[in-house]
Amino acid sequence: MSSYTPPENIQEILNNLPTSPGVYQMFDRKGTIIYIGKAKNLRNRVRSYFQPGNVQTKVQRIRERVVDIKIIVLEDEVAALTAEAQLIRHHKPRYNVIWKDDKRYPYIMIRTRDPFPKVLTTRQVNRKDGNRYFGPYSSSYAIRLMLDALRKAFPYLTCDRDITGQDARACLYYDIKMCGGPCIGAQNQAEYRESINGLIRVLEGKAQDVLKELQTQMEGAAENLNFERAAVLRDRIQAIERVTNFQYRIADYGADQDVIGIAQDDMGVAMMALFAIRSGNMVGSETFPLVNIEDEETPEIIASFLIQYYEEAYEIPPEIFLPVEVPDTPTLEKWLSEKRNGRGKVSLKVPQRGEKKALVKQASETAAEQLNIFQIRQAKDTVKQEAGLRELQEALKLENPPTRMECYDISTLQGTNTVASRVVFVQGTPQKSEYRKFNIRSIAHEGPDDYQSMRETLTRRFKRYIESVENPEALAPGKVDKDETWRLLPDLLIIDGGKGQLGVAVEVLKEFELIEHIPVIGLAKRFEEVYLPDEAEPIILPRKSEGLYLLQRIRDEAHRFAITAHRTQRQRKGVMSRLEAVPGIGPSKRKALLKAFNNDIEAIRGASIEELIAVAGITAKLAEQIKATLD
Repeated sequence: MSSYTPPENIQEILNNLPTSPGVYQMFDRKGTIIYIGKAKNLRNRVRSYFQPGNVQTKVQRIRERVVDIKIIVLEDEVAALTAEAQLIRHHKPRYNVIWKDDKRYPYIMIRTRDPFPKVLTTRQVNRKDGNRYFGPYSSSYAIRLMLDALRKAFPYLTCDRDITGQDARACLYYDIKMCGGPCIGAQNQAEYRESINGLIRVLEGKAQDVLKELQTQMEGAAENLNFERAAVLRDRIQAIERVTNFQYRIADYGADQDVIGIAQDDMGVAMMALFAIRSGNMVGSETFPLVNIEDEETPEIIASFLIQYYEEAYEIPPEIFLPVEVPDTPTLEKWLSEKRNGRGKVSLKVPQRGEKKALVKQASETAAEQLNIFQIRQAKDTVKQEAGLRELQEALKLENPPTRMECYDISTLQGTNTVASRVVFVQGTPQKSEYRKFNIRSIAHEGPDDYQSMRETLTRRFKRYIESVENPEALAPGKVDKDETWRLLPDLLIIDGGKGQLGVAVEVLKEFELIEHIPVIGLAKRFEEVYLPDEAEPIILPRKSEGLYLLQRIRDEAHRFAITAHRTQRQRKGVMSRLEAVPGIGPSKRKALLKAFNNDIEAIRGASIEELIAVAGITAKLAEQIKATLD
């Protein structure tokens, strides 16, 4: 390695790097970002990757692939840390430590800005909307268990009624004592908010305080012979006690802390465990798998997790306990403190003795147990996927197992806005980055036609393949990585439908002279028959076979993706139509508003004048017009 010399174009970049703080992005020959990092001094940090004496395996792999480096100069290292976290979450580079799950974790949201706050679950957190969030939780199921119990203690609204107190009758939830009935005036706003505040205090970890207050109220009601009220309070106490099964006393009263534990394997996976302690009670225990940890030391893995987790987290406590010290601790502490929005500093601590050290050990043991479960599930899934691919190879008489499969589905809800979907499975697992939707154009004025929709979809797909092979430079300059998906032919083409849809697919493959290269089948929904070209009778796979299960999974995923794309399209059109009613709002301003408020018409409607003016092109007069039209 002592003779290593960077390529000429890389050396030119290295010679001209600034000494400013910022973020650097490394690209491979396809234009894909393979690594993102931050630096206090961009020149020193980036040049360190290309020093002959740097023999780290990960560094060698990066510089073997990198063909370009781009930088973003920022005002300080804290700003660089924020930008790094956001870019990593968006791009998920190959050599960065990242969360394995690409989903957003669910939160409980209480719409405290509303006169009668509702309790919802969400995967989107907006720190500026004035609402309260609790979480994240590992699953919606965990939230549902908690809220089912809490609602019996603190009844709350879930309907969309405009609460005036004048409705003639309440809904079923009032009859079963899971709503206080503010819609019919059975509960006024102050009483409803008192109940919601109790719910919030329990979620904050202050259940013991609430229980003491309710106990006092129950005893008072019993002494006054108000036994009906005492019974209601008794039921609330029991419901809260059930919730406190999720929470138990673990630290000194008033302590707000997060405790981090870690476990690693030799296969490039780490499991992080996080205990959330609020007011001395453990209110949550979640685990998060991380990948791409090869050649990373434990402190760097933990630092990467902290950045990615707290970039999204709604609540950050003043103390975070870690198993080891992490790099750039002062910068991390400053960044975390700024994210608390003036509610005090954050300290990263490594306990050396006592209960706090025991907590970190317990978190790491929890991480180890969950990592073991994760490994077992991964191994089990891999075995099933391989079995399914072998079964499909045998049943369909394929030369090799179908490593890459593409499945197509058509969605036409209520006869409008036809959308086709393509999903891709590789080695039996979904490749969501390669999912694509097709807005059908050829039948826009003729009514729904699934056959014609499938013909258009497959024609466009394989036309892209031909273009990518014959004239690759014509495809999306600067986005070569996105075009790669069109260059790869499937080992098995799956059409969601019977013989008719399969016939359309065969015709298209013949038109592109691909019928000899791509096996194609049709999968009928009703009896799960598998249709092959030129075969009169379908193949019926055994009901419990892994091959059939794999086909069902890919077909169901294609259907889900098509429906989701269709609904998104209809929702966006609905939002657009409402904005079109606002005088003075043209296409460019509508686009700017939708981008600023994530296509959420309710967010636009509920925004303040100041928030609307912050959108490019929206004046104070237009903001007032928007409020007047949408309210």
